[in-house]
Amino acid sequence: MSPGTLVPWKSSPLLRRALTVTAKWPNPETPAIAAEARRRMVQEQLRARGIRDERVLAAMAKVPREEFADTESVTSAYGDYPLPIAAGQTVSQPYIVASMLEVLAISPWDRVLEIGTGTGYEAAIVGELAAEVWTVERVPELARTAQEILARLGYRNVRVIERDGSLGLPENAPFPKILVAAAAPAVPQSLIDQLAEGGSLVIPVGSRVEQQLHLIRKLNGEAVTSHRELCRFVPLVGQEGWVS
Repeated sequence: MSPGTLVPWKSSPLLRRALTVTAKWPNPETPAIAAEARRRMVQEQLRARGIRDERVLAAMAKVPREEFADTESVTSAYGDYPLPIAAGQTVSQPYIVASMLEVLAISPWDRVLEIGTGTGYEAAIVGELAAEVWTVERVPELARTAQEILARLGYRNVRVIERDGSLGLPENAPFPKILVAAAAPAVPQSLIDQLAEGGSLVIPVGSRVEQQLHLIRKLNGEAVTSHRELCRFVPLVGQEGWVS
């Protein structure tokens, strides 16, 4: 597949696993168990730590995190930690997802660019908040899996693109909001260039071991940066990220 093309719905071992929902969770009480696990996650991990954006909390309470990673049980999908997925990547910790989205302050009419799709969990939450989401993933297997899961769950406003995310998506720019779910050694200039005037970009910046969230606002054509909390993400690999 050539870089920058919309990911088609194709079958693969990961996609077949994504489609076997009833085989994975045969217990008929699973939906109720998952809903209660999401409720507790929102109350104990998000509200208790100061997340106040009701739209973000509602989206986190709705999206089924268990569908985006292989876990031992439904309840373990809502633990206070990242979940491993293919290619050495992760589904981010619920609190850090909520924190980044609260800082970004997505409006219902926004077009959002997400860098680092993974299997699509964060993209699904953004899809609950925004009018349109473009999400970029460099690992073909993950991009295909995310496309299938998001389509199966009904997220028609989320488009998955397979390419180098550090370069953004210039053909669809500018974006009022940009969210980067991987750590960069510095803020990619391509992403700053693709940020709309008055828009916001959230990205973890630092070493491979530890980073700090940066909030960049474009004001009068200039990038104005404020620093937020410390965090730890997988590296943003690409031309304007880490080499490998």
